[in-house]
Amino acid sequence: MLRGVAHGAKDIFTLLLTRSQYCNPALTFSSVWTKVANRSFPIHSNYTTDTKSREENKKTIESLHTLSVDIKKIRRLKEWVLLQDVAYVKEIAGILQEMGADKTAVANILERCPEAILHTPAEINSQRALWQLVCPNESQLIKLIEQFPESFFTTEYHENQKANILFFQELGLRNNIITRFLTSAPNIFYSPVEKNKNVIDTLRRSYLSLGGSDANMKIWILKLLSQNPFILLNTSTAIQENLEFLQKNGFTDHEVLQLLSKLKGFIFQLAPTTMQKSMLFSQNVFKCSDQELKQLVLKCPALLYYSVPVLEERLEGLLKEGISVAQIRETPMVLELTTQIVQYRIKKLSALGYDIKSGTLESLNGTKKDFEVNYGKIQSKKERPIFNPVAPVNIED
Repeated sequence: MLRGVAHGAKDIFTLLLTRSQYCNPALTFSSVWTKVANRSFPIHSNYTTDTKSREENKKTIESLHTLSVDIKKIRRLKEWVLLQDVAYVKEIAGILQEMGADKTAVANILERCPEAILHTPAEINSQRALWQLVCPNESQLIKLIEQFPESFFTTEYHENQKANILFFQELGLRNNIITRFLTSAPNIFYSPVEKNKNVIDTLRRSYLSLGGSDANMKIWILKLLSQNPFILLNTSTAIQENLEFLQKNGFTDHEVLQLLSKLKGFIFQLAPTTMQKSMLFSQNVFKCSDQELKQLVLKCPALLYYSVPVLEERLEGLLKEGISVAQIRETPMVLELTTQIVQYRIKKLSALGYDIKSGTLESLNGTKKDFEVNYGKIQSKKERPIFNPVAPVNIED
């Protein structure tokens, strides 16, 4: 036991020593997605958001009230909409109702996206026709609008949106995938289609230069886009720089392709300096050679895309639970889990008498479903009676 305490103290000291070498926070996997998803684009409009010395448009208020819209909610969130001289409340509501929206749906849409009433009926009808290119069923379309009104009522990039939809269809993406892009990743449609084509061309060339085959190239690109459409927000230069970084760090062409597939393209949203810091941190913690580090990264890409502060926090959490650095090095995938998830799983396993300190960390790994399956197996094994072949058999007469 004393030996275990000594090893634990030594591991924590190693982590603290390593921590002192890194003080600059970097992007995390989740923050990358959030920042890219929320990337803003300039919106050109002929109305103002200035609320000073202006009065609410009484006609707009009355029209919204007739539709049972919660005007207090609009005042609280986007009061400037109510101050505009021109609004098309009845017309926009009429278009939504024509598409199949009931009174409640119309009210919900206008409460969530009140600026919809500032668009002309012609603009909204054009947007309706645009979305019908990939979602011709209007009952389904109105449900999408109710869920993602901001995406639908962003009309400033109509021509770019149309050109990109047609490009994605030509590329081979299914309409339901493009529809998902329109709702959850609308920003990728705002750029000129030429920009998105350049990114796709760069991915094609990169795939082939890394040893990928012509036969599999289309499938690879479509899968990459389906998993991470935000890859299109990167520049061709950034993509090339990140690929070169991996190659300079000793990864073979096949291994680079392997990492791209595992990371679903998120690697292109990281900076080479961020990846370098994360790899150096891991190398110092695990005290491994460059070749050993490369194998660890291939086994657990989290060592590449998580920032130093995130890796540091998760390592420290594991060490506090009595887990050794050697155990983590053996099963590095455990670093893909948050500290809270690890603590919860250790608690559940400990209740069954499973000693995580002396056993393998494989039982902690995987998705929630994976863990529940492993937990069930351990539980069944614990509850199953042990059969003794030489024990006397009691037979009642």
